[in-house]
Amino acid sequence: MTVRMRHTPSHSANRRSHHALSATASVKCSKCGVDALPHRVCANCGFYKDKEVVDVLKKLTKKERKEKEKELADKHDHE
Repeated sequence: MTVRMRHTPSHSANRRSHHALSATASVKCSKCGVDALPHRVCANCGFYKDKEVVDVLKKLTKKERKEKEKELADKHDHE
């Protein structure tokens, strides 16, 4: 079967001109300095607007919790 009303390549390209992806915006966390999404709780430390909103250490095992506390303390000491 042949296509009766075929679109030209330029017509197809014009339609696809709106399909481009834009880069996601990110901001530095004021507490730990990790890149985070704006207007959202930091996944690394659980702080938002200089207040602890989520306890990040709560779901970690004892070994992971100890490592995370050490990491956060090291970052806090460097500031």
